[in-house]
Amino acid sequence: MVTAGLSMMGDNVEHVITYWMLWQAFHSPALVGFEVVSHWLPFLLLGVPFGALAERYDCRRLIQVSQLLFMFVSFSWGVLFLTDSLQMWEACVLLVLHGCAGALWGPAEQLMLHDFAEPEDLPGAVRMNATFRSIGVLCGPVVGSALMLILGPTYGIFANIALYLPMTLLLLRTPQTGHLRSGYFMDHRPGLRETFSVLGTVAHDRVLFGMIMLAGLGALAIGGSLQVSMPDFATGNLSVGSRGLGYGTLLFAGGVGGVLGGFLLEATGRIRPTVRVVVVSSILFGLTTFIVATTHFYAIALVALAIGGFANLASNTVSQAIVQLRAPVAERGRVVGVYSMFGSGLRTGNGLTLAFLGALWGIPVAVAIGGAFLVVATAALALLMRRPPRRG
Repeated sequence: MVTAGLSMMGDNVEHVITYWMLWQAFHSPALVGFEVVSHWLPFLLLGVPFGALAERYDCRRLIQVSQLLFMFVSFSWGVLFLTDSLQMWEACVLLVLHGCAGALWGPAEQLMLHDFAEPEDLPGAVRMNATFRSIGVLCGPVVGSALMLILGPTYGIFANIALYLPMTLLLLRTPQTGHLRSGYFMDHRPGLRETFSVLGTVAHDRVLFGMIMLAGLGALAIGGSLQVSMPDFATGNLSVGSRGLGYGTLLFAGGVGGVLGGFLLEATGRIRPTVRVVVVSSILFGLTTFIVATTHFYAIALVALAIGGFANLASNTVSQAIVQLRAPVAERGRVVGVYSMFGSGLRTGNGLTLAFLGALWGIPVAVAIGGAFLVVATAALALLMRRPPRRG
């Protein structure tokens, strides 16, 4: 879990350095939009196929491939920065490869948790893994900024390669494969039709379907909009400026809420993996997002961001644990891939809706609409899951 946090930190350090360098080199708003799309679109398009790979092959090796791809991308950025030869098409290729590395990593990592934890301990394992990844996301911008300040962007991106090494090396020694506890390896290469037949499995399990849809709703309605909108909130409704301690505290509040909430949940063990927990925490995340987007009081925004970070972590980790526990063993990798496709891939759609609604009515209104939509849609989906199935 610690190594997963370091790799996630490397992912975010790369964003900090490369996004800065790309803006300095091209000053292209279109490329800024592509940076978001290229990161999440592989999750949407490749989540299920990569889940099928996790069912068929040793998950240790798949994770190592993903980490090597991350390292290759960081090394390539460094060479292009060093030689001052970066072109836009090269940037686009590297951004897509980076997104593919993240999409390949996800399903294999989740299957590995089944080997590390007993079924009754799986929710805690999912939660702690997500907590350490949140620490990586939280610290990534700080470490990235420090590397740029101390080493400069070029040597900073080379140094970033070291953050992917611990997980890569650890997996050379661990005996777990992601399949030891289940004893199941897919013994054939699934065709495209068979790969996506898992959607039928998901659709026939109302709880499984509901958890995946809730993850997709959160990604589509809010996604990463809070982070990218923070400069607008800071200089607009909250009037603290886009620099200094006030702005930095806003950036950290949501992450701190998620990290502290994850450790608190694990320490107390009070929240069990139930549908009600996912529904309540999703609604709470939507409400706090709406408050952040509409309030003019800095203290209220900080509290709402912290509570929202906690609620978002609870919703994601509990829903993911339910999905893994209910997924058939023979299709677990692909079911996790479907979860990734909706829970991460639909963030692509959030970027598009944020841009469209933000251009019409402003960023705060667009984010507030996303929060309100998540509240209403979650409540509606919860009612649908409670309805008894039809009898034919």
